[in-house]
Amino acid sequence: MPLQGSMITMEIHLEKEAALIEAVLFLESEPVSEKKIAEIAQLSPEVVAKCLELLQEKYQADNCGVELSAISGGWVLAPKKFLWDVLKERYGNKSEGKLSRAAMETLSIIAYSQPITRAEVEAIRGVSADTMIRLLSERNLIKEVGKKDVPGKPSQYGTTKEFLKFFRLNSIADLPKLDEEESERFELAR
Repeated sequence: MPLQGSMITMEIHLEKEAALIEAVLFLESEPVSEKKIAEIAQLSPEVVAKCLELLQEKYQADNCGVELSAISGGWVLAPKKFLWDVLKERYGNKSEGKLSRAAMETLSIIAYSQPITRAEVEAIRGVSADTMIRLLSERNLIKEVGKKDVPGKPSQYGTTKEFLKFFRLNSIADLPKLDEEESERFELAR
């Protein structure tokens, strides 16, 4: 019987730790890594991982307006996706605004084909990409990630952590899978 009492005490202890982590995530405006959460809350990584599991279970209920999301390699409390369409007009970052079709097409090509040069983007799109690349760079959705080892050493572009946050992705691997026809189109420049 004493063992059972210890388990109950452990659960209560984890609930308090989970509440502490929940408060940290509420107060942070950017995604926070498990390592950083452990540092801020002064908890072991194992306790942080278990508490994050408890919080995910808590927020899975249909009557919760927020969810615990893994975004850009960290954790964040965010409105549930089905609520965001109603909320983003007032609470979304004003600089996020909508991207034009041309900007989305350019961004998609870069996201799925990175690292990729401007010329390769233009070969896929069939039109100049200078303006779109400049716009996406200014919005911090893409960045120069290196130089291609060919004559002229053109810049190669890839997506940023801001891109992951903008689309609520944890990593590039979370991008929707392309069908065969789309994949072939994105490989034209290779």
